[in-house]
Amino acid sequence: LQDPEMASVKLEDCSQTLELNVNIKDEEEEEEKIGKCVNHAQKPISCSECGKSFKRSTSLKLHQRIHTGEKPYSCSACGASFSQLGSLKNHEPIHTGEKPYSCSECGKFHQRTHTGEKPYSCSECGKCYKTSTSLKVHQRTHTGEKPYSCSECGKCFKTSKSLKVHQRTHTGEKPYSCSECGKCYKTSTSLKVHQRTHTGEKPYSCSECGKCFKTSTSLKVHQRTHTREKPYSCSDCGKRFSLLVHQRTHTGEKPYYCSECGASFSQQGHLKNMDIYTNERSLTTALNVGRNSTDWAN
Repeated sequence: LQDPEMASVKLEDCSQTLELNVNIKDEEEEEEKIGKCVNHAQKPISCSECGKSFKRSTSLKLHQRIHTGEKPYSCSACGASFSQLGSLKNHEPIHTGEKPYSCSECGKFHQRTHTGEKPYSCSECGKCYKTSTSLKVHQRTHTGEKPYSCSECGKCFKTSKSLKVHQRTHTGEKPYSCSECGKCYKTSTSLKVHQRTHTGEKPYSCSECGKCFKTSTSLKVHQRTHTREKPYSCSDCGKRFSLLVHQRTHTGEKPYYCSECGASFSQQGHLKNMDIYTNERSLTTALNVGRNSTDWAN
């Protein structure tokens, strides 16, 4: 069946209407259809790709579509294809506007978005979550469990979504494109961050000095100028730093290149400084040449 973290609950306003990405009834019907061709196994059977175990061979066959990429169900309206019948049925209301799933619990899950209720807590660190699925995914940070492996390189991941994003490094797929400049990205998050270069949006502000940043990572790095935090320890000399760039003084790595002269630098800031210096020197030279020409003419 579909991986738990791929299942989601989409809630519309306060109308107590739900759209479930996993429709158990549909999947049971699908298993029944597959079951006509495949006998149910008496003992648990495991996937040859990732080792995940299943009680029924029909469940295994549905699961294997994650690895094979098989999507036998296609939408008659737009042609989009899906690996499971339930996913197709869940997609079709996009075209019709139909909302077939009504919450029998009167919006219990939805209310957590307003109340902030997080009833599922981690026994290791006490962190709380709105759903048991979110808690299960979080707990893998403690157990180290990475059940999803890449068939290309063997790298393992905590969630199927992380695996899917990683696989794009092999396929080269960049499905998210910027409407402003056409630049493409592997993830919707990367596209969203990029679009801020066009909009100028800087949603992350420092509580100490008010300086704003495009990404939470940039804000976090900046805040170390206030806290004096130095989380990175150099394996060569033992010194502590706020950034990892120090180690390049030992490795000699210089990943930033000047497109004009080919000079390389260990930090992006050094490259930018050289550009500023070069431009200023060119301007000074031009002014001096102009001044000398005037003096000679006089």
